[in-house]
Amino acid sequence: MKYNLLGNSDIKISEVSFGCMSLKGSKQHDIALVKKAIDQGINYFDTADLYDAGENERLVGEALKENRSDIILATKVGNQIRENGSGWDWNPSKSYILKAVDKSLARLQTDYIDFYQLHGGTIEDPIDETIEAFEALKEMGKIRAYGISSIRPNVIRRYVEKSNISGVMMQYSMLDRRPEESCLDLLDQKNISVLVRGAYAKGILLDKPAKEYLNWTEEDVAKIKSMLMQKGESLDAIRKLVLNFPLQHSAVASVVSGIRTESQLHETLAALEIGEALQSKLIELQNSLPRNIYNVHR
Repeated sequence: MKYNLLGNSDIKISEVSFGCMSLKGSKQHDIALVKKAIDQGINYFDTADLYDAGENERLVGEALKENRSDIILATKVGNQIRENGSGWDWNPSKSYILKAVDKSLARLQTDYIDFYQLHGGTIEDPIDETIEAFEALKEMGKIRAYGISSIRPNVIRRYVEKSNISGVMMQYSMLDRRPEESCLDLLDQKNISVLVRGAYAKGILLDKPAKEYLNWTEEDVAKIKSMLMQKGESLDAIRKLVLNFPLQHSAVASVVSGIRTESQLHETLAALEIGEALQSKLIELQNSLPRNIYNVHR
């Protein structure tokens, strides 16, 4: 397993990390799966206060408490769950973030969060106030580093200009090359890491049938899958190409993978070993696959 620095921080994270939202089995099964991931070298675990109304944080906290000093724990904030349980409201205010962090800390059974992310964001947010909250939490020692989870170029640029974010989580895959237009290079230049989600495009790039995805029609997706299958002649080879695609950019520190089973864990880790032959095919795919761009939030 390779470990990369998380942007301008002193935090090192595994190049494949564990997206904990995927945990949907029994408590015993999920805790055992997390521990197996640690044994295999994964050290970055990502959750959010929104997932299962805080219950995912509780589960992750229970699973990781014995290994707390050996792992990197990340969670997110900004979606305020309504008291009546009818949904949530967007709240990036300083006062809310300063209160929400304590609830996350309690659920996670820890006294600090390694990487705390704003879970979304719009250009209309009180961004200066949000940044003040994260900086205050760093000074208090409640978080080690902070960032945002966003696909919006205008929001990302504003945080790059105004804050000391260490990372940005964003969707990036062979079917979603929008970050390549400007975000990846900008973040790389500013020493801000990218954490990739959606690398498998909801499984469409693996074994699920082609269907509409973002701006691509079902026919477009089928053509892209056909190009991929010509380079990777087995599902294992395709998985290697798909997983390693985002890791080719120097801005990308880790691919956050939703892992539900032990077999998925082993498949994901095995996919990191790409070999020279597939590496050359991956470069060919990078040069030949069509690109898409952001149509909004530019």
